[in-house]
Amino acid sequence: MILHTTNRRPRGLAAMSLERRREIASKGGRTSQARGTAHQWTAEEASAAGKKGSARYALRKANSSAQS
Repeated sequence: MILHTTNRRPRGLAAMSLERRREIASKGGRTSQARGTAHQWTAEEASAAGKKGSARYALRKANSSAQS
């Protein structure tokens, strides 16, 4: 099978401007809010996400200082 990789142009979202991509994403967010299908964070979920992010940050920071 021969794949032609020369002169490829971006397709789909990659071909759109940043402004147009944001517009599409915004419409999707507003639609899901209106339909009631958007995710609603509970206090417990938000707390768990924050702890997870903090732990990942601390781990990366510890690994980078250990490698120096």
